[in-house]
Amino acid sequence: MNTPVVDNTLAQQAIGQIAVDLPGATAIFRRLKLDFCCGGQISLAQACERKGLDTTRVVSELSALRRDDAVPEMPDAPALIDHILSRYHAVHREQLPELIRMARRVEAVHHDNPDVPHGLADHLEVMETELLEHMEKEEQILFPGIEAGTPGLGDPITMMRVEHTGHGEHLERLAELTREHTPPPGACNTWRALYAGTAQLTSDLISHIHLENNILFPRFGA
Repeated sequence: MNTPVVDNTLAQQAIGQIAVDLPGATAIFRRLKLDFCCGGQISLAQACERKGLDTTRVVSELSALRRDDAVPEMPDAPALIDHILSRYHAVHREQLPELIRMARRVEAVHHDNPDVPHGLADHLEVMETELLEHMEKEEQILFPGIEAGTPGLGDPITMMRVEHTGHGEHLERLAELTREHTPPPGACNTWRALYAGTAQLTSDLISHIHLENNILFPRFGA
């Protein structure tokens, strides 16, 4: 695994803007009790100083959130599967719980706002349940079968393709609920970070499905 490049300019950026620009940052800020919503106008360095935190360590942790999307050149099946597991399966497991938490907060705090995405948290929970089950099937059955050269993988691959279609339908509904991931004017940092996160989830899941449907699966089944 490559060591992430530490971006020291992050230390001078407003913590609220980092929360919006860097999906996944909100989970780190919440764990460290750094207020990115109401107190989001101060720099990360100032916020860390107030909490007695090592700014360099926090910046390093945030820098690690920047994902490497590069697919290995001419990958064999095991290398491509390793990339899918680390870049997409592991990331989806991190993304969804934090998005659900933020969606619940936005729906509760802004429930009277006509633009609030009522039902978003419930929809994300359905997505999480189905995606976790799907990834478990791949990790426990399909991917080991591919790596072992097991014959007759056409049927399980067809099942995964059908489930991918369902994930795509969930993404369409996600776009509807978030108005194409566009926060309303004056939205708080949590709301803006939530929609940045749903946009990132959408991009990641589309890339994930593309790698499997169009690159990995055609080598082993219809």
